[in-house]
Amino acid sequence: MTGAILAGGRSTRMGTNKALLEFGGVRIIEGLLSKIRSLFPEILIIANEQAVYADLGVPVIPDRIPEKGSLGGIYTAVYHSTFPQAFCIACDMPLASPAVIAHLRGLAPGYDVVVPRTAEGYQPLHAVYGKTCLPHMEEMIRADRLKIDRLFPLVRVRTVEEAELRRLDPSLGCFINVNTREELEAAVRLTQEGG
Repeated sequence: MTGAILAGGRSTRMGTNKALLEFGGVRIIEGLLSKIRSLFPEILIIANEQAVYADLGVPVIPDRIPEKGSLGGIYTAVYHSTFPQAFCIACDMPLASPAVIAHLRGLAPGYDVVVPRTAEGYQPLHAVYGKTCLPHMEEMIRADRLKIDRLFPLVRVRTVEEAELRRLDPSLGCFINVNTREELEAAVRLTQEGG
């Protein structure tokens, strides 16, 4: 399985590239890389600004079909994966849990998608997608139906519910994404409090 970091967003609410903000003494994307590097034999960064991530030492791949949001990024990651499946994670999840990611990876055989679901709903930017999803994704992208969870009824999905996830990450901090300065500060506080 490939590990793919999706870093193609515009970061409009943050006002600057979220992936490059500092968290715990390193850029968020560097912290994420260090967490997933040992879990996957191949790592990709999906981003249109290739030069920005050139120093990270992993392939940086631009969107195969530009301007198609997160679904376009997932599609690109799965398409370019050397393996039958890719774990896709947003670049703005500084509290990602290697234990949760390894659990999702372990559930993948026999499924097209393995996706966590919390009280807030599905977490599609922290999920496993198989190459079997590609024709459906492409059809959705061509039709401009970009809501990721519209894919799920079309494929074999293993939904990982909150109770199962809390055994590995009791606070579910791994799903916090930092879209604003306030969210970034809240995530920093959570780590300082040992959460």
